Amino acid sequence: MKSVFVTRRIHESGIALLKKAGYKVDVYAKDQIIERKELLRGVKGRDAVLSLLTDRIDAEVLDAAGPQLKIVANFAVGFDNMDLKAAAERKIVVTNTPSDKVNESVAEHTFALMLSLARRIPEADHFSKRGMYKGWSPSLLNGADLYGKTLGLIGAGRIGSMVARRAVKGFDMKLVYSDMRPNEALEKEYGAKKLTQDALLKKADFISLHVPLLPSTRHMISAKQFALMKPTAFLVNTARGPVVDEKALLKALKAKKIAGAGLDVFECEPAIDCDLRDNLELKAFENVILTPHIASATEEARRDMSEIAAKNIIAVLKGKAPLTPAKVG
Repeated sequence: MKSVFVTRRIHESGIALLKKAGYKVDVYAKDQIIERKELLRGVKGRDAVLSLLTDRIDAEVLDAAGPQLKIVANFAVGFDNMDLKAAAERKIVVTNTPSDKVNESVAEHTFALMLSLARRIPEADHFSKRGMYKGWSPSLLNGADLYGKTLGLIGAGRIGSMVARRAVKGFDMKLVYSDMRPNEALEKEYGAKKLTQDALLKKADFISLHVPLLPSTRHMISAKQFALMKPTAFLVNTARGPVVDEKALLKALKAKKIAGAGLDVFECEPAIDCDLRDNLELKAFENVILTPHIASATEEARRDMSEIAAKNIIAVLKGKAPLTPAKVG
């Protein structure tokens, strides 16, 4: 009987598919990030591993599993936790879990951050709950409109395009984007204009990041980029934390070079701040909204991710091609 190790409890629908296919399935008992020694022990002798983005899957892990390992199915759209080269050298398939349900969930969360920043929703909530509301005032917690503003997408793939649809159709926003390749559908349907990244940063009122974490995208938003942005601009990151240089972001916020930021991911995740000794903390800024990497955290998306990961494992263990192989670019 083929054996599958799941590094953390996930939606039961995927586990049920694996068991129905006749595989022995073991799930790490603790509902927490698996410790390295437990990961190395858990993968031993397995035919498949279903990993999470919090698991560093490298040559050591692959060798600990053994030569019978056929697939590592990553329970995430991104796969920067995977050593793709080491897997390829060992002829191990790596898959991820992209889907329209997951992408729509991330796009919704992106827009929730944009709205919350612009209309100062968390500030207003705290203000009200602390008993500070004493009556209506024309200057009380004034925010910014989305209507008619310019949204700049850095990365115009599936998720970026879904954010674009909400922006243009829902809020009549203008749309600019930067990407390695033109997105003709985005241009035709939503009137989007492709710009260089520098031109986009100068023009956009809201800047939303939708790129994978690669050597070329690490710290792609740093001091130089913040200097180009409008002081009224908002930055939203639901991609990967290290795409933004946290030190540079903190300095930009302190100097009021930008109006605020909405972050679902962090450079030194799970730590929210990389360096607590510098007396600059993201948590100290009222115009920063922080959510704990939950952009795809809906019941529908998590079920879909679980089932996609399971179907990839079933396909590969049956000698078939995976549904969603992890591919760069």
